[in-house]
Amino acid sequence: MPRAAQILRPLAARALAPPAVRGLALLALCAAYLQGGLVKAFDFGGAVAEMRHFGLAPAAPLAALVIVLELGAALAILSGRGRWLGALLLAGFTLAASVVANRWWDAAPAARAALANAFFEHLGLAGAFVLVAWHELARAEPRR
Repeated sequence: MPRAAQILRPLAARALAPPAVRGLALLALCAAYLQGGLVKAFDFGGAVAEMRHFGLAPAAPLAALVIVLELGAALAILSGRGRWLGALLLAGFTLAASVVANRWWDAAPAARAALANAFFEHLGLAGAFVLVAWHELARAEPRR
């Protein structure tokens, strides 16, 4: 291991050890889903319009489902109750929503770069949720 890594590893381990750091990291990971779910819940007409904008039908039931999914899965992650399931649900939702909303491969050249950036950022976010699920399932697995 390089000398810098030998020095930095214990410092990083100590900095990341407090439970509050994990809680804040999970809150940051879920922040967009909490915000999005609340905005949609308080402006249900806007949520329905968003579904219609992306050609999704039936718009009202799908908007309601998205609100329940975003808030419910985020709360499962934050509370630790069903964290792995909430993380997998948000990973799948994020991938599906990104394919619907960030179709960079079909976009006009002027919009292509921005949509590609958003698509790949969301791909990374989905990967982070898969890692949360993997970590939770690995922790719960009995030792052999």
